[in-house]
Amino acid sequence: MTQQTWNPESYAKNARFVSDLGEPLLDLLQLVPGERILDLGCGDGALTEKLVAAGGLVLGVDASAEQVQATRQRGLEAEVCTAENLPFVEEFDAVFSNAVLHWVKDQPTAIAKVYRSLKPNGRFVAEMGGFGNVATIRNALHTALQNRSINPQEYDPWFFPTADEYRVLLEDQGFEVDSIVLFSRPTPLPGDISGWLETFAQPFLCALPPDNWEACVEEVRDRLRPTLFQEGQGWIADYTRSRFRAIRRAA
Repeated sequence: MTQQTWNPESYAKNARFVSDLGEPLLDLLQLVPGERILDLGCGDGALTEKLVAAGGLVLGVDASAEQVQATRQRGLEAEVCTAENLPFVEEFDAVFSNAVLHWVKDQPTAIAKVYRSLKPNGRFVAEMGGFGNVATIRNALHTALQNRSINPQEYDPWFFPTADEYRVLLEDQGFEVDSIVLFSRPTPLPGDISGWLETFAQPFLCALPPDNWEACVEEVRDRLRPTLFQEGQGWIADYTRSRFRAIRRAA
């Protein structure tokens, strides 16, 4: 199966709202200047830059070499690494993550690696897609593949848990959950829904020959228009987010 890839230019064009809407997470982090922070899934470094501006000593990691390069071009420290392969041991006062964890398939391993990366009493502060996130879009993508006799479950990359489900995952790896909330956040898109699909739905499209992608995107777009397009406002994606703060307590 072809993996999701990230192009910094198209991401900035079609998905800048992801980092913009992640700014409230900075308040939940309560960064103290001088703290060592791991930005897990730093993307192109937009929020990493804000963490540094707030006084953090920040390392960004991302699975995308292209996004890591974009982060470095901002003058920031960044490395290519996945959540499941974090090599750190008690190095960070906090791990910060925005809009990344719902792409991670092996959640227990990733959470365990985050736990190991933190110093005792370190904080894990994150936002991710929650239960029901982009449900209308996801259903349309599933239908498009089913119409082509393809099982969409084999290509669906996303994990959108309830708050209770994710609380259990965190606690199973030793975290104490300070807070976890699930909330609806309908999100205006900067352009046509096709840009969103081409940016975020690549695993579904990769189930098809490349010359069929455009027709599939158009079919999904037509299916979504009656629900997600509003005259005078444009496209609004049906986002639901989960935001939490968890602590690695000292032994």
